[in-house]
Amino acid sequence: MPNNDDRLPRVALLCHEPDRIDAEGLAAWLAASFDLVGVVALRTRPGKLLRNARREIHRSGPLRFLDVLAFRLFYRLWQARSDAAWIARELEHLRRRYPARLEAVPRLVATNPNTEEVRGFLQRLRPDLLIARCKFILKPEIFTIPGAGTFVLHPGICPEYRNAHGCFWALVNRDLDRVGMTLLRVDAGVDTGPIYLQATYPFNEVEESHRVIQYRVVLDNLEAIAAALRSVWNGHAPPISTEGRGSATWGQPWLTAYLHWKAAARRRQVNAPSDPALSRRL
Repeated sequence: MPNNDDRLPRVALLCHEPDRIDAEGLAAWLAASFDLVGVVALRTRPGKLLRNARREIHRSGPLRFLDVLAFRLFYRLWQARSDAAWIARELEHLRRRYPARLEAVPRLVATNPNTEEVRGFLQRLRPDLLIARCKFILKPEIFTIPGAGTFVLHPGICPEYRNAHGCFWALVNRDLDRVGMTLLRVDAGVDTGPIYLQATYPFNEVEESHRVIQYRVVLDNLEAIAAALRSVWNGHAPPISTEGRGSATWGQPWLTAYLHWKAAARRRQVNAPSDPALSRRL
């Protein structure tokens, strides 16, 4: 049912506590753009890394898992420091742009979003919208609580780049028109729900890391995301048709894929230095 009153939609945020861009920056944006009624901050459970490793080995095989580990070591040694500096600058910019008293917002710390504790917390908040920025598959008893639905700001173009690291794999595949973000409503699948916005920005694939690109496809489109969410809440936003488009899920980055991407990006820069990626709504 369309909303007919003049109030701002009540919004809750579900995110990982260590991710300051989400836990502080996006929270401040939500508080400035909507009525932010609560935050669920997820902490890493003991043993989660081991469980993730087993899942990745099962999905990719032991040799490809070594490729995943090699990329993580490479990232930690060569990129993590510069990305941390970028995150600090971006967070300062977000907090100046969206001043908010986040300490006044109700907050629950949990290790899993699919618990009775989280369910009770969200039911008490009575949000119209839930923004899920977490690496969990939500159960229906969680994502159906908000009246207008639960939404993902997915760093990737769906349905072609579902699951994690969509921008990374679009860059590796040289599918540059699909380096972007998708606003979709959560359903029982993995990034398979109705889509309400797809957007990008003029990324620099030579200078920017995959992590910065995956943040910026969201952060550079916050106004458009807010407008789309308000339209959905008001019942004025039909989903974007994906009929006839391919669909695929993607996993963790590989070092071999990263090296292939960066080499291709440098060749493209040399061959077409005056042809930067253009910002466009997809």
